[in-house]
Amino acid sequence: MEEKLKFPSEEWFDRYVEELNNSKEYAEAAKDWEGDFLYVITPDKNFDEEYVYYLDLYHGKVRDHYKVESRDAKQAEFMYIGKYENWRKMGEGKLDGMKAILTGKMKLKGNMTKAMRYTKAAAELTKASTRVPTLED
Repeated sequence: MEEKLKFPSEEWFDRYVEELNNSKEYAEAAKDWEGDFLYVITPDKNFDEEYVYYLDLYHGKVRDHYKVESRDAKQAEFMYIGKYENWRKMGEGKLDGMKAILTGKMKLKGNMTKAMRYTKAAAELTKASTRVPTLED
């Protein structure tokens, strides 16, 4: 049986990146994407700290990734921000990443015009998170 990983953690993101880099669907959808993200998981009733993770996405692959101390510690083209509960729902396949932006459950800071050209890639980013074996709360 595969080990379940705590979300968020560096081990969880290592596995997430592995899923992305092995995904033919993501590689195709993001084949000409160049841009980096900060994923910002904000506190809620089940999570009491802000967790920030950096991802450098380039031509359908993750070139670099690591945890950063705060959202101000690293510049990135995009910042994807949401409460822990909403991140968990996306990882369980219960919340679509783009719909979450449109409904205000998640926020995307950065060039929305560029982001909207890559909705299929965004969907693949969410799908990859559902494939990471994750511990229950």
